[in-house]
Amino acid sequence: MYRVIAVVAGGLVLAGCSSSSEFLDGLKPGPTLDTVRFESEPPGADAKTSNGQSCKTPCALALPVDAPLTVTFTLQGYQSEQETLEPVDQSGSLPQLRPNPVMVELTPAPPAKPAAKPRSQARKPAAKPAAAKPAPAAPAPAPAPAPAPQTGGTSPWPAPKQQ
Repeated sequence: MYRVIAVVAGGLVLAGCSSSSEFLDGLKPGPTLDTVRFESEPPGADAKTSNGQSCKTPCALALPVDAPLTVTFTLQGYQSEQETLEPVDQSGSLPQLRPNPVMVELTPAPPAKPAAKPRSQARKPAAKPAAAKPAPAAPAPAPAPAPAPQTGGTSPWPAPKQQ
């Protein structure tokens, strides 16, 4: 009987070694988190991190320390500001994000330029529509040939009346 139990146990051990270790992933520690505090002047700005977390200042978020993060602060009527959080590995303790707390002073946005209004020009009387140009005239007819001179003293004109 002990042999059967030993063979079954050995088979389970070998089967466990050859399968994937996904069921063991739950035993691995998660990413190290650091709580970072965000403050802005004026308060009430939206702080949004590059990993998708966000809050309204003043606030705090638990962020992973495995890579640098960018935080963008936005508030209506103010220019957006960005701050980069870098992980710092301190010997003998857990890594932390720096700077902590993150303090940002937002600068007012420049006033928007009003839309340019079209300048009204003095009304000129409406110009008369240009007359349609006449079609080019046909070339002048060629001059008629001169009559041949008459001989015999006769004139093509009637003779004057004598009185």
